[in-house]
Amino acid sequence: MDDAAADPTHPNVAAVIAAAAVAGLDVVPAEFPDGTRTAADAAAAVGTDVACIVKSLVFRVVGGEHGNRLVLALVGGADRLDEARLAAAAGGERSERVDADVVREATGYPIGGVPPFGHPAPLPTWVDDALLEQDEVWAAAGTPRHVFPVAPQALVDATGATVAVLRVEVG
Repeated sequence: MDDAAADPTHPNVAAVIAAAAVAGLDVVPAEFPDGTRTAADAAAAVGTDVACIVKSLVFRVVGGEHGNRLVLALVGGADRLDEARLAAAAGGERSERVDADVVREATGYPIGGVPPFGHPAPLPTWVDDALLEQDEVWAAAGTPRHVFPVAPQALVDATGATVAVLRVEVG
């Protein structure tokens, strides 16, 4: 993976590295020119299981004690987010997908490159408990070509996330 070392001069990557440092993390992003836009792409590029890929998903939670707010859900690449569970965890009545423009405005990053931290304003964040079963996970580092490895608990700590069951349970 040494050949995949990211160019820290890309403004998005540099911003993620700086945000990580503020959060107490020393991250070393890797660049994969063929892309890491999807969890499957990222897993193939990194050479890991798709369960070790962090999907950073922005949703609008509506109703309940907080009214109408954007939140971030961190879910493993092998899992599908249960929108009702996210809404309940965030104190809302329901959650709704938002479009790419809303994601970029809220996070400063394109879909497929949204890191778990370093947004213009912090987003309330929840992380699916299944990610904590991994030794190491890989999260987006600002572009659809850059990812970085991190210990799951360090990710929770750096984001101030609340751990909850967010995935659709199968079986």
